[in-house]
Amino acid sequence: MSSLGKFEVLDHPLIQHKLTIIRDKNCGTREFREVVNEIAELMAYEVSRDMPLEDVQVETPITVTTKKSLAGKKVVIVPILRAGLGMVDGILELIPAAKVGHVGMYRDEETLKPVEYFVKMPENMESREIFVVDPMLATGGSAIMAVDALKKRGAVAIKFVCLVAAPEGVKALRAAHPDIDIFAAALDDKLNENGYIVPGLGDAGDRLFGTK
Repeated sequence: MSSLGKFEVLDHPLIQHKLTIIRDKNCGTREFREVVNEIAELMAYEVSRDMPLEDVQVETPITVTTKKSLAGKKVVIVPILRAGLGMVDGILELIPAAKVGHVGMYRDEETLKPVEYFVKMPENMESREIFVVDPMLATGGSAIMAVDALKKRGAVAIKFVCLVAAPEGVKALRAAHPDIDIFAAALDDKLNENGYIVPGLGDAGDRLFGTK
């Protein structure tokens, strides 16, 4: 990891097309859930682009050769509960050997501040590459608290992956943790007075799980 992380909007046409589908308020729970996973899988392809490789010897049907294979410890996917769960299966489709940790948080509706209630991680976090996933980067509070929790447990190689980000959230996360990379499918306009992203896609957790 470099000392200063990057912020990148993944503007691949398929990602943008699928994001428009789930922005539609008439997109039902089943389709919303399926498309979120599809976007996460497409994003994982780009987010994992700089994963380390090592030389390995392999015997093909023709000869023995030295080629590249993934090096080091396995990836850990860390969804911020509960909405982040909607992105896990899509990434596992691409990286099936990844481990999954969990950070549980909810937003206090009065203060708009995150409250942590659960953290469970694999061992040896200091030597793993970590993808923190949450569909929304709104105020940045939950993302900051999640990264805090990971760093307390030794994590250093952390990437934050979201579908939709607000400028306020990006600014806050970069100020608190300038060393991590942030990947989004879209950078939206702003937050409204209730702390929701505009134009956004509503409450991702409610839309994923059919709750209100």
